[in-house]
Amino acid sequence: MFRRSMLTQALLATVLAASGFAATAQEKVTVQLKWLPQAQFAGYYVAQAKGYYKAEGLDVTIKAGGPDISPVQVIAGKGADVVVNWMPDALAAREAGVPLVNIAQVFNRSGLMLTCKKASGVNNPKDLKGKTLGVWYGGNEYPFLNWMAKLGLKPDSDIKIMKQGFNVDPLLQNQAACISTMIYNEYWQVIDAGVKESDLVTFFYEDQGVASLEDGLYVLESNLKDPAFVKRMGKFLKATFKGWNEAVKDPAGAAKIVVAADTSGSANEKVQKRQMENVAKLITTANGPKMGYLEPAAYERTVKVLLSSGSSPVIKKDPGKAGYTHAVWEAAK
Repeated sequence: MFRRSMLTQALLATVLAASGFAATAQEKVTVQLKWLPQAQFAGYYVAQAKGYYKAEGLDVTIKAGGPDISPVQVIAGKGADVVVNWMPDALAAREAGVPLVNIAQVFNRSGLMLTCKKASGVNNPKDLKGKTLGVWYGGNEYPFLNWMAKLGLKPDSDIKIMKQGFNVDPLLQNQAACISTMIYNEYWQVIDAGVKESDLVTFFYEDQGVASLEDGLYVLESNLKDPAFVKRMGKFLKATFKGWNEAVKDPAGAAKIVVAADTSGSANEKVQKRQMENVAKLITTANGPKMGYLEPAAYERTVKVLLSSGSSPVIKKDPGKAGYTHAVWEAAK
């Protein structure tokens, strides 16, 4: 009896030691978001809350972004392993000496658009001539400038550009005929302010053929030389894609998780559900075999837009295939 008890205790100790080792053996990954906690990043929060990262043996830290946080600076300073960023900013950083590489493209459609009041006389692109247009800068202006070049409209002479803050006041206060908005965020701020959808006209950059890729995942090129890093990022992508697939299928559940993750307490569940429903429209590969896959044609289109954005293009040289890799995406499979 004593011997059996000792054996049982020895086995229990072995199991506990093994479980303790498994807990400490979890690989750490830090992801830096582009903005504050909202449904734009629901997939990461869902993967965290549902335990998808943990199931892959990962201990993931999700760092919120904000107006004063640059994902490029964070990863350059070793403050993150992977960042969520728009491709214009990522390729500009690469050319400037921070060699970012796209490892996955979650949003395969652009949510950026120009939203105009019909009362300002804008019903089609030709009506933009002579108007004041609100434009986000910091890398977000390049699709707009490329579109204006295609329309033959020159800034300062044919149109007036207002450098727009991250709000919709210029449209509400009639300071601009049109402003920059995202389909999942600022556009609805205009509606919530009392403007009827029937009184607005929108121009999606995607439909104008000048859209650049948004919300991709980027890592430093040097880290990709390490097979262990590639394997770890493959696990991260696998769990992340699962989180995004879940968020697209269940916007209401995703909204609850996002609100719970927002420590500021400013996130509203109803607003986040609506945002998630619109974010879902930008992830047409969700729950399919190509979820997160960067299509080379879409990458090349973005590069072309950035190279031909007026007199001051965001990049001067085509980075070619060096700007992205499918190796990590394939590891996730």
